[in-house]
Amino acid sequence: MTKVLQICGEVVLFDDAGSVEHSVMAIPSTNARHQLGRHGEELAAQHFERLGFTVVARNHRTRHGELDLVAFDGTVLVFVEVKTRRKGSGSPWESLHLRKRAQVRRMATAYLNQVPERPRGRTLRFDAVGVILDADGKLAGLEHLEGAF
Repeated sequence: MTKVLQICGEVVLFDDAGSVEHSVMAIPSTNARHQLGRHGEELAAQHFERLGFTVVARNHRTRHGELDLVAFDGTVLVFVEVKTRRKGSGSPWESLHLRKRAQVRRMATAYLNQVPERPRGRTLRFDAVGVILDADGKLAGLEHLEGAF
């Protein structure tokens, strides 16, 4: 029996095993921190597209959390953790601790198991992108760490 729940403005469908089948935004978020993160993810996605990647998933939900981006260039399937901060409010890397990296690896494993129609890369990679925005929300800096963890 499929369960349907509304969680943080999203409608989430769970299968009998408790895995997320599908998730869609039900209510646009007005949370400033959430919007900041989404803006940073969009800038990171544009960065990957400029590098020749196709973004194959955004905000993919698993029971372990949400993958920010999954990108593919024909050879490499990249799981991307995006950290966004306002200029002057610390480094994006402060919250990319050991526990978070392990969580991203668990989410990637879940993605590989949940999405059979995904691209098949010869290589899997875990990247991190740090986005710094100025007071007006414009890009002040972007740092891309390939193979970050």
